[in-house]
Amino acid sequence: QVQLVESGGGLVQAGGSLRLSCAASGRTFSSYTMGWFRQAPGKEREFVAQINWNGDSTDYADAVKGRFTVSRDKAKNTVYLQMNSLKPEDTAVYYCAAKSPVLRKYAYWGQGTQVTVSS
Repeated sequence: QVQLVESGGGLVQAGGSLRLSCAASGRTFSSYTMGWFRQAPGKEREFVAQINWNGDSTDYADAVKGRFTVSRDKAKNTVYLQMNSLKPEDTAVYYCAAKSPVLRKYAYWGQGTQVTVSS
């Protein structure tokens, strides 16, 4: 059974930092692009960041560029999202996902972790 489990969410003041983790189990995702998405109340889920299978290519949404950093530890089958200079508009449920290289779409999703940034 494939599982992606996020952790590290919480309540933080504006300007603060959090690091989210996504631990994968059930299979190895070493060949998968891994991504982070978020969904705020009343809004659609949106892309935040992604990292390729080798860790040498990353992409970010404009809203988080320069503040968030995605990384991965293949040995631990874990992906991270370091979030700095957090803003109230970053408040959302954050999801990690794995993109199947065969299906070329995000096929596996975690249950999400809540991030709340107070002003």
